[in-house]
Amino acid sequence: MDNFIAARSQMALSLGFHIIFSCIGMVMPFFMAVSHFYWLRTNEVVYKNLTKAWSKGVAIFFATGAVSGTVLSFELGLLWPEFMKHAGPIFGMPFSLEGTAFFIEAIALGFFLYGWDRFNPWFHWFTGVVVGVSGLLSGILVVAANAWMNSPAGFDYVDGKYINIDPIKAMFNDAWFSQALHMCIAAFVATGFAVAGVHAVMILKGKNVYFHTKAFKIAALFATVAAVLQPLSGDVSAKDVAQRQPAKLAAMESHFYTEKSASLVIGGIPDLKNKEVNYAVKIPGMLSFLAHGDFTTEVKGLDQIPEDEQPPVAITHFAFQIMVALGMIMLSIAVLYFIALWKKKDWLTSRWLLKLFAMATPMGFLAVEAGWTVTEVGRQPWIINGIMKTADAVTPMPGIQYSFYLYTAVYVSLAILVVFMLYRQIKMVDKLYDI
Repeated sequence: MDNFIAARSQMALSLGFHIIFSCIGMVMPFFMAVSHFYWLRTNEVVYKNLTKAWSKGVAIFFATGAVSGTVLSFELGLLWPEFMKHAGPIFGMPFSLEGTAFFIEAIALGFFLYGWDRFNPWFHWFTGVVVGVSGLLSGILVVAANAWMNSPAGFDYVDGKYINIDPIKAMFNDAWFSQALHMCIAAFVATGFAVAGVHAVMILKGKNVYFHTKAFKIAALFATVAAVLQPLSGDVSAKDVAQRQPAKLAAMESHFYTEKSASLVIGGIPDLKNKEVNYAVKIPGMLSFLAHGDFTTEVKGLDQIPEDEQPPVAITHFAFQIMVALGMIMLSIAVLYFIALWKKKDWLTSRWLLKLFAMATPMGFLAVEAGWTVTEVGRQPWIINGIMKTADAVTPMPGIQYSFYLYTAVYVSLAILVVFMLYRQIKMVDKLYDI
C-alpha cells in the first residue's frame, strides 16, 4: 500500500467512524429535549426516566465523537499538509466557529447531566436544547467546510497563488446550503430510525413495554418526518451537483455519453470497457428533469470529462444507488407509519410495523456512509474541485500505511467499547425503569 492510498484509506476510515457519532450528537439531544418537555408538562415519571436514559447515551456518543473529531483535525495537517497550507487560511473560519459551538455544547451537556434537582426546571430543560442547537450548528459548520472543497469560493487563484481571500464568502459558498440541508435531514433520518429500531426490538421482546413505547413514538416521529423531507433535499443537492460538478453526476448515474432527454439509471452494473450499464432500469428523460427541471435538457456525460479528471465510476455509482435504495425503503416505512397514525390506529401496536422499524435500525447510517462516499469519491481526483488534485496534497512522509493500521485498530477497539457500553446502558435502563 503506497502513501497516497494509505492516506486516503485512513481519512475515509476516520470520517466514516466520526460521521456516525456526529449524526447522533446533532439529533439525540432533541429527542432528549422533547421527552424532558413532556415530563415538565405532564409530570409523568416515564418521561423523566426516558430523558435520563437518553442523556446517558448522549454522553457516551459525545465523548466518542469528541475523540474521533479531534483525531480528524490532526489528520488534516498530518496527511494533507499541502492542502492545509493553502486552504487553511481560506476556510479556517467555519472550523474555528465549529470549535466554539463544540465548547458550548460540552458546557451545556455538563450543566444538563448534573443539573437535575439543582437548576430551575425550565432552565435545566433549556440547557438540553442548547446541547442540540450547538451540536446542529457544529455539523452545519463542518459541512460548510466540505462544501467549499466541492465549490471553492472566497479567493482568486492566479499563477498558482491564492489571493484576495474572503473567509465569509468561502464559508457561505454556493454548495453549503444544499449540502448542509441534506446532511442535517440525513442525520435526523439515521438517528431517528436507529433509536426507534432499538426501542422497537425491546417492545417486541416484551421488555419494559410502556417505557420503550413512549421512546419509540418520539424517535419514530422524528425519523418519519425527516424521511419524507429527505427526497426534497436530495433533489436540491442533485441540481446543485449537476450545475457545479457534472463529472460527479455522470459518475453517480454512470452517464457515459452527453445527451438530451437523458435517462435516469436505476440499479445496474457499469461496464467501463464498453461504457454502458448492464441490468439497469432506465427512465427516459428523468435524469434531465431531476438535474435541470426539464425533460429535454442536455446532461453532460463522462465523454466530455478528461479521463484523468473522471471520478471512480463504479464506486460512486454503487454508493449512490445504495443511498437512494435505502432512502426509498425508509420513506416507504414512513408512509406506512403516517397511515397508521391517521387511519389505521391498530397498526401502531402491530408486530409487523415494529419489525419494519427494527429492520431499518442500521439503514439510515448505511445511507449516510454511502452518501459521504458519493460526496468524497465523486469529487476525485480533486481535493479542491478544479483547483488542487488530491495526489498533490498528500504528505511526503513515509510509512503512512503503518499509521493507517494503527488507526484501524484504535477505531475497531473504540467501536467495540461503545457497543459494550450501550448494551450495558440498555440493560441498566430496563432494570431501573421497569414499569
